[in-house]
Amino acid sequence: MPVKIIEIGPERLADYACVPSRFEVTSILQIDLLDGGLGGMLFRQVSVERPYIKDYDSYGELPTDWPKLFTVTNWGFFLAKDGERTVGAAAVAFDTSGVFMLEDRNDLAVLWDIRSSPAYRGAGIPLFKVASEWSKRCGCRQMKVETQNVNVPACRFYQRMGCQLGEIRRFGYIAVPAVAQEVMLNWYLDLN
Repeated sequence: MPVKIIEIGPERLADYACVPSRFEVTSILQIDLLDGGLGGMLFRQVSVERPYIKDYDSYGELPTDWPKLFTVTNWGFFLAKDGERTVGAAAVAFDTSGVFMLEDRNDLAVLWDIRSSPAYRGAGIPLFKVASEWSKRCGCRQMKVETQNVNVPACRFYQRMGCQLGEIRRFGYIAVPAVAQEVMLNWYLDLN
């Protein structure tokens, strides 16, 4: 049976949260400044000395918290189902007050979260496609996606999906000690 994508409401975010949001970091995209940055930046994929697990859900904000933190009426929530089993999920937001990633634009959506069970990664679950189509139907011209230089598989995935790297924020997480060394990478997908 093929994996089926269904849209859900916020009342089903507990089902959404059962999909893990963690991965093993074995390499990072190291950023080297050329001529102090005036000559550009060079990305190099380098292995980490000690691989580790990064779990996005361990930073305090869980999917079930989103309706408490934001007005989610302009959000789309999707589950990937293999029979009765939830194997993936995605959340997209647009036109939502308090979501700084939306840059005060009403034509920009943000892929707030996307996750899949480890056994289903790379299996072609079309969550990204569904999220981008939903964003386009909402009248958005672009969809923004945030990731980090420690999530090399995600960076490669977004590039394959047609996203362009639009922002490199070397000090984007400096105020968060647990991830202060990570570089924020914001990708943009044109929806036209």
